Amino acid sequence: MAFMDCHFYSDSLGVSASMYVILPQAAQNQIGMSSASYGKKYPTLYLLHGLSDDHTIWMRRTSIERYAAKLGIAVVMPAVNRSFYTDMAAGPKYWEFISEELPALARSFFPLAEERELNYVAGLSMGGYGAMKLALTHPDRFAAAASLSGAVDISHRALNFPDDFKLIYGDVTKIQGSGNDLFYLAEQLTLSKGPKPSLYQCCGTEDFLYEDNIRFRNHCRELGLGLTYEEEPGEHEWGYWDNKIQNVLNWLPLPARA
Repeated sequence: MAFMDCHFYSDSLGVSASMYVILPQAAQNQIGMSSASYGKKYPTLYLLHGLSDDHTIWMRRTSIERYAAKLGIAVVMPAVNRSFYTDMAAGPKYWEFISEELPALARSFFPLAEERELNYVAGLSMGGYGAMKLALTHPDRFAAAASLSGAVDISHRALNFPDDFKLIYGDVTKIQGSGNDLFYLAEQLTLSKGPKPSLYQCCGTEDFLYEDNIRFRNHCRELGLGLTYEEEPGEHEWGYWDNKIQNVLNWLPLPARA
């Protein structure tokens, strides 16, 4: 794999932004690594960070580069601060950045595929929310989305901790039933006649977000959405996520598996 530490200006945010990018490299003699590369433009996983982290965290806390190398997939890891992947009520437009500007810029910098069936998104905690929000809002752009210990019931979180979320959402009582509510987005997806992304969700049974995840899982099942759900003993920590991101990569509908 080739590793890029990319810094660029964002019109959406009005400041310089950062992302880590790892790209396939079909090396033949690299000791301790197997690698693959397919075609001229790469299937792409947008991999999102959690609330207290940044674009560096997946590389620092997991072996994502080693796991992705044999799959021939690019991984894009952007920084969004504590935005919850949302156009903030009192802050920058991070939803515009992550949903519109970042993919376009990344594709202009690197040989990343544009086709829906070659684009996927995943994340942990806040990033799990962001991943589901992206795929449920834009099912025409993403073939699959995965949430690891995701903050998937954001209305519940915000109502219980309003001071933590008012800078992001403003009036937190208005989240439910809006484009920031994953439950509402899931309902809207079922009404659409267009393509529906494959969904993956996991959460440790000792995680403080476990009950939120159970509510979202049950909601998706009631709607008849195709959701792969996994749970096992585990807390909100990197040992769990390092293990589960491997499951996500094995689950992705990559073209080589078709």
